[in-house]
Formats: sequence, C-alpha cells, structure tokens
Amino acid sequence: MTDTGTETDDSDVLVLRHGTEGLSMESYAEALRERLPDRDVRLARTPGEERDLVPGARVVTGRDIDEALIERAERLELFACTFAGTDHLPTDALAERGAAVTNAGGIHAPGIAEQAIGQMLTFARRLDEGWRRKQNHEWRHFQSGEFMDSTVTVIGLGAIGQAVVERLDGFGVETIGVRYTPEKGGPTDEVLGFETESIHGALARTDYLVVACPLTEETRGLVDAEAFATLPTHAVLVNTARGGIVDTEALMDAIADNGIRGAALDVTDPEPLPPDHPLWNFENVLITPHTGGYTPQHWPRLADIVAGNLDRLDAGEPLENLVRAPDRD
Repeated sequence: MTDTGTETDDSDVLVLRHGTEGLSMESYAEALRERLPDRDVRLARTPGEERDLVPGARVVTGRDIDEALIERAERLELFACTFAGTDHLPTDALAERGAAVTNAGGIHAPGIAEQAIGQMLTFARRLDEGWRRKQNHEWRHFQSGEFMDSTVTVIGLGAIGQAVVERLDGFGVETIGVRYTPEKGGPTDEVLGFETESIHGALARTDYLVVACPLTEETRGLVDAEAFATLPTHAVLVNTARGGIVDTEALMDAIADNGIRGAALDVTDPEPLPPDHPLWNFENVLITPHTGGYTPQHWPRLADIVAGNLDRLDAGEPLENLVRAPDRD
C-alpha cells in the first residue's frame, strides 16, 4: 500500500523512520510488503506521521520508540526492535501497554560467524603480516601456522555461537562450547558450564577463544586477568559479542607481556574506542568498529521474523525472538 502521511485508520504494521546500520527504512517496509501482500504496511517518514499513524498500528517496528508514542498506541500488540539488543527500550512501558517486545536476534549470526572465522584464519596464516609486507613492497618470506588441529572454545552457544561452530566443520579443529545449560548439549565436541573451574579447564586447552555470549552480570568481565593467565601464550582472543565481557586492562596487560598471541575485537570497552586509546597501538590486535553483524540480508531476514510474528499474533502462538511478554491483568 502507498504510504500517506495523513491517514490515521488502522494498519497491521507501522515502520518508524529511524534506520539502523545505514540501511533504508523504505527498503525494510518494502521487504515487509513483499511478505505481507494482504496486510496494510505503513512507513512513517516524519515525527508527525509517526504520531498520526501509531494509534492505529497493531505492530510497530523500528530502532526505538519513546514513551510519548507508546501512550498514543491504542492497538499496539507488538514492538519489533530492529536491533538484537533491547536495553535501550522502555520495555516496562510497552509491557504495561499490553505490547510484546521482540528483537532481531539471530539475523546477524552468519556475518558475525564468517568474520570470526576470517579473523582466526588471519592469525593462523599470518595474513596481517602478508598485508604489511605488501604495503612495504617486500617480497620476503615469513612463517605461518595451520588452523587444523587447533582447539576452538566458543563461549555462548546461541545463534552466533552455533553459526561459528557450524562453519568450523571441515577445518579439522576440536571445539569446546560453554553455555549456561550444558545438560542441553550442543554442536561442539564438548559442552561445559559457566562454572569457574570448567571455564578455566577449557581455557588451558584453548588455541582460539571466541566470545559469543550476551553481556550480563555474570559475563561482565568474564575474560579477566585470571583467564588470560590460564590461556596458553599462543592463544588468540576473538570477541564478537560485547566489549564489557573482556577486561580491557587485563587484555592490554596480556598483549604487552606476550601472555597471548593476539586478539581480534569487533567490540571494545569503551565503545566507540577513543582515537588515543592504547589498544590501537598493538600490531597484534585487529580492531573493527562493531561491523561484524552488518549484512545486506538484514531487512529480508528481519522481515521474515516480523511477518511470521504477525501471523502468530493472529493464531495466539508464541512469538519468535520474544524479549518481553506483555503484562496481563
């Protein structure tokens, strides 16, 4: 359906104007229309259109939503966040309004997993050294290692951790998974819990440590000075999750003292990383600005989830990627 900025009648889905990762919300709305040809999908391009259209929307989707809009949402059943993280949202206000909250969890997993694999191979084959010598026009040999027969420990076996493990199949590596509920098993050769002794027993055997778990009170600072002391000196840290899971000072101490071979960080603490931060100065620390999750498939994958959840609302079925259920009287 063609968008208009003045209609206030009921709609199935309202797409808010704030984009994410530089992606067009128009493209998101079009992806939803392709999946919901018999539904009314609106795109609000201005604050005024958001205020006018939100009262009639069953599902609102966007990066965030403020409480003033929530108060105007008379039919709202679901807010579908376009981020995986939802700690920036007024989830209590949404739940009190009778709206569920879902997120974009899982849609970034393929890209993040591919980047993690690339980072491990970079260290295994010393591709960064090859790049440096190419920049200097040096045809000079250097030694590299093999990834095969390594032990890769993945902390967190959610969508991202599982995607990493799936892509490790065929490389000839041993895998250890760490999760809250090890009794559930997992795709790794070995599954352990978050108990300190279990984690440290795994770290002592680890060549590549991939962090893929959420940031919680339990995981904040999980990879600390004791963890770095337990890792072999040839180990490599790959953080795909949140900067706060790794103790930054302990990481820099381990790098400076050759306690580990290096690190690949898509996330940092602090973030954004200030231009004068010491982490920039280590040649064996690869840093990307939280871009591991970027994918041109962001909107198609998210639209699949949101469109499916609209059908689930109609059928009274559990929602995919549910973060917060609505409060019930």
